[in-house]
Amino acid sequence: MTEIEKLINRMEPENALVAIAAVAHKLLSHASDAARLDFVVSLIGENGADKISSMVNL
Repeated sequence: MTEIEKLINRMEPENALVAIAAVAHKLLSHASDAARLDFVVSLIGENGADKISSMVNL
């Protein structure tokens, strides 16, 4: 288990989500479009990839 996982596991779920969102916001602002898309797809799983790709093309 990574250090990040250990920290998150000690937090209440709601607080962990707030912390993760803040860090993700900072990281995603510096990432490429492809990296952001890969990140979102990894959050919702492979089944949602087609829906996300369709949304990106709008």
